[in-house]
Amino acid sequence: MYGGEIIGCFIYGLVALIMIGIGIANLKSKKPVGFYSGEKPPTKDELTDWEEWNKKHGRMWIIYGCIIFISYFIGFTMMDSIACIIPMAVGMIIPIPVMIHKHNKYLEIYKKKEDFNVNGK
Repeated sequence: MYGGEIIGCFIYGLVALIMIGIGIANLKSKKPVGFYSGEKPPTKDELTDWEEWNKKHGRMWIIYGCIIFISYFIGFTMMDSIACIIPMAVGMIIPIPVMIHKHNKYLEIYKKKEDFNVNGK
C-alpha cells in the first residue's frame, strides 16, 4: 500500500463511520430525527409512529455508510486503473438522491394528515 492509498482508505473509512454514527444516533434518539441539516425535524405529534420513523432513517444512514466502505474496496481492487474512480464516486453520490426519495416517502407514510375544519380551511 502506498501513502495515497492509505490516506484514501482513512478518509473513506472516516466518512463511512460518520454516516454509520449518524444512523446509530438516529436509532437511539428519543425524539424524531431530521434528515438533513436544513430541515426542521417533525415533532412527535406530527408523526403517526416516530419510533419507526427514526428506525427507518437510522437504517438508511447505516446502509449508506456500508455502501461507502464497499465502494472504496471495490475501487481499491482496481487501483492501477483510472476506472477505480467510478465505484468510489458511485458509492458516495448515487445513494444521496435515493435517500432523499426515501425520506420523502417516509414523510408521506408517517406524517399525520392535517385535519380540515368544516369550512375546508
